[in-house]
Amino acid sequence: MLRPACRRLPRPPRRAACTGPGRRLLLSTPIFYANGPPHIGHLYSALLADALHRHRGLRGAGPGRLSTGTDEHGLKIQQAAAAAGTSPPELCERVSDLFRQALAQAGVSFTDFTRTSQPRHQRAVQRFWGALRDGGALYKGSYEGWYCTPEECFLPESQLAERRDAQGRPCKVSLESGHQVHWTKEENYMFRLSAFRDPLWNWLRENPHAISPDPFYQRVLRWLEEDLPDLSVSRESSRLQWGIPVPGDPTQTIYVWVDALVNYLSVVGYPTAHGEWWPAAHHVVGKDILKFHAIYWPALLMAVGLRPPERILVHSHWTVRGQKMSKSLGNVVDPFSCMEQYTVDGFRYFLLRQGVPERDCDYYHEKVLKVVNSELADALGGLLNRSTALSINPSNTYPCFSESCFPKVSDSRETKGMGRASAEDYELLASVASLPLQVASYFEGFQIYKALECITLCVRQTNSFFQRHRPWKLDRKDPVEQLWLDTIIHVTLECLRVFGTLLQPVVPHTADKLLSRLAVEPQERALSSLTFLPRYSGKPCPFEGRQLGPDTGILFHRLEKSREHQRETKKL
Repeated sequence: MLRPACRRLPRPPRRAACTGPGRRLLLSTPIFYANGPPHIGHLYSALLADALHRHRGLRGAGPGRLSTGTDEHGLKIQQAAAAAGTSPPELCERVSDLFRQALAQAGVSFTDFTRTSQPRHQRAVQRFWGALRDGGALYKGSYEGWYCTPEECFLPESQLAERRDAQGRPCKVSLESGHQVHWTKEENYMFRLSAFRDPLWNWLRENPHAISPDPFYQRVLRWLEEDLPDLSVSRESSRLQWGIPVPGDPTQTIYVWVDALVNYLSVVGYPTAHGEWWPAAHHVVGKDILKFHAIYWPALLMAVGLRPPERILVHSHWTVRGQKMSKSLGNVVDPFSCMEQYTVDGFRYFLLRQGVPERDCDYYHEKVLKVVNSELADALGGLLNRSTALSINPSNTYPCFSESCFPKVSDSRETKGMGRASAEDYELLASVASLPLQVASYFEGFQIYKALECITLCVRQTNSFFQRHRPWKLDRKDPVEQLWLDTIIHVTLECLRVFGTLLQPVVPHTADKLLSRLAVEPQERALSSLTFLPRYSGKPCPFEGRQLGPDTGILFHRLEKSREHQRETKKL
């Protein structure tokens, strides 16, 4: 392959990262490929980004944006449109609308929805290409190799395996996806990726948290130890008409991944206004597109004199009963039917509670029912229902806390003979008091599932506290018993207020319902001002004596087996 001598490439400018309160941050999902309708893998990416975005907003951390959208160019879309008997623009219009509907229905609070067919984006891509060309990062050369159309990339022999196609003929497939590859020879524009091995290595070594979780960071380092060939960044327009033409060369179409990656810049106003946001960007991506985001994208940015994004947050995939989702198996899970069957908050909770970024996670109907019913309907909903019941709290108020019943101690082992609270009760207080910082730490570490696990454990502890002291058995006519009864309810409602506040990024509707029942006003729901049980420390509680909000019924209704699933079970 022709490879001319490399001109000196520009060094990325050194600029201080914008840190501290009030700083801007762009959170992004991948832009989703518009060759077919959304599935739960797409929704999972979006919900992770949405929960991070909502959590950051509740912390008052500064201006933030959440971008998503659809990737609408490439050979795969060109072929999908032909197979469907329609044009690429018509296919993209329909599929993009499905993605927008799915994300909106799921409560994803996106601020920007980018379509790569938009003129604004296309202008940004052409300017980015011009910057690559002017910086000496591109050259034209003959390229041949194994091309995977579904993945829209060339693959080296090390990433291929021998298989047989549907007719039993030997063929080569991608190790990662199983998709078939075809030998392709073209004259394309090439990007001098090989020149960026050392800059990429230095960037990652200086920023060990740039890619999370750590197993994916280590994977990228291993890739950089291997051969890093130059990258084909265009296709012959005779093969690919549906894309953005190379400026000044109508015989070539810009490679779909270069086109798609630039969306992270076009959404913040590249090439004129992006400096207000870039490089304060966190990309949430699936592990299948890690190389594009952790090697190609940072190298392309360096080539035009921009810094890489601050963080790349990587998640694994969802399987269905242990099998990979695929159209051929007929097991692709439709997010619309899931949200209808499990409710929006129920399905949000399941995906974020069970999804572990480091490893593939399994979806099946019984698991959704078990998790959501146990943790949302029974544990959390049951606790709210019992502690606000008129039989327990006939005044329907946030009752007073008695310091004599629950005195402050420096050591929970010193509780004997001091009030009515037990050592276990003091352990509950310590657990819930530390919960906001724990949750914040897990969100920052891209471990939302661990944050939810901590909240669930505290909900169980609070249920045990309520059950242990049996407030329904206390004699309301005895003033001493009434003080203890009120204290039990006060502590329980304070725990529920913390849980509801912390759950807002994950189950916004359910959290709103819970906080409204406790008469917590919208301006009192921020994480930045969350203080647990101030009366225990001798400080005033703004909720004490306040009338509770209206009783709107069960917090979260238990999910039942669908008729369709019952029929399937009978067949088995």
